[in-house]
Amino acid sequence: MVTIERTAVVPASPGDVWAVLAEFGDISRWATNVDHSCLLSEQTEGIGTTRRIQTSRATVVETVEAWEPASSVAYRITGLPRVVRSVTNTWRLVDDGAQTTVSLTTEVDAGPRPPQQLIAKAVGKRLASASDQMLDGLTRHVGTPGATVAVPANATGAPA
Repeated sequence: MVTIERTAVVPASPGDVWAVLAEFGDISRWATNVDHSCLLSEQTEGIGTTRRIQTSRATVVETVEAWEPASSVAYRITGLPRVVRSVTNTWRLVDDGAQTTVSLTTEVDAGPRPPQQLIAKAVGKRLASASDQMLDGLTRHVGTPGATVAVPANATGAPA
């Protein structure tokens, strides 16, 4: 498994950041790398909420697996090439007074063998770039001008 974490400091409260993330079907409003998004479930929040997103020619489905208001949300991403067994994104919010530290951790599992690990690292690298774009979009949407995305906090390819 490959794990990649990106972090940004958003000059807004965790509640304000959560309000944007909790509108699960509306990611295309603030993530510049998402062309279209919509809910696929009648459920609009919590575990089981499902959305479809389109980025360029790729379409994936994301299903919420963990939901802790004003704290974290995790979702499984399906619809990637079959060589990828699973991908999960986890957003975490930490209150830092007048700002919020937001981390986005992506876990990619393509299997345990060395060729599979190479695939996981390549997919992870591409998804890390997408994470940077999402964090930047979130910061711009919620925060104030001049806020920046931090340097990557962690990128490992160690088995989990």
